[in-house]
Amino acid sequence: MIKLYWSPRSRSFSAIWLLEESGLAYERVLTDINTGAQKAPDFLKINPMGKVPALTDGDAGLAEAAAICAYIADRYPETKLAPATDDPKRARYLQWLFFAPGCIEPALIQLFSKLEVPARMAAWGSAEQVFDVLDSELQKGPWILGDQFSAADITIGSGLNFAVRAFKMVPPRPSFDAYIDRCAARPAFQRAETIAAG
Repeated sequence: MIKLYWSPRSRSFSAIWLLEESGLAYERVLTDINTGAQKAPDFLKINPMGKVPALTDGDAGLAEAAAICAYIADRYPETKLAPATDDPKRARYLQWLFFAPGCIEPALIQLFSKLEVPARMAAWGSAEQVFDVLDSELQKGPWILGDQFSAADITIGSGLNFAVRAFKMVPPRPSFDAYIDRCAARPAFQRAETIAAG
């Protein structure tokens, strides 16, 4: 049985959305970060960083939202949340799947903390570059891989929704608004929002 360790109003949203999209049976295990439950020894065996989300699937255990998305999409190909390994779209899928934790999240930290890092030294370039590149890609739509919705849309859609709508750290752009609207119209997104709100 898949078990998702999560906490309300946290980065768990991506993993919840993914599992809701997947149609797979799973159990949600509340790991309330407000009470320090993520520091319990049993939880630290799953994620030594003491953060949510984390997931177990039989003997497999892992953490990090994008890794959870990759694992479920690959372990359960019937979900159709990832292109097959021999599909040429697979390369772009992987790039965008990890764009959220590798570029969007650092860019948000840069914006929030007003951190000045020379673009040539930052792995994400700059916040402006991250959102310009994403804007350009999303104009092609409707999804990050064109007509095919994938787990990459879950990581990108979650990050963008957080950045633009939830915390208003990034100014809206037409491509962002249209993309977030498409994500938010998905029944699995709506269920995940209700669950993640606690």
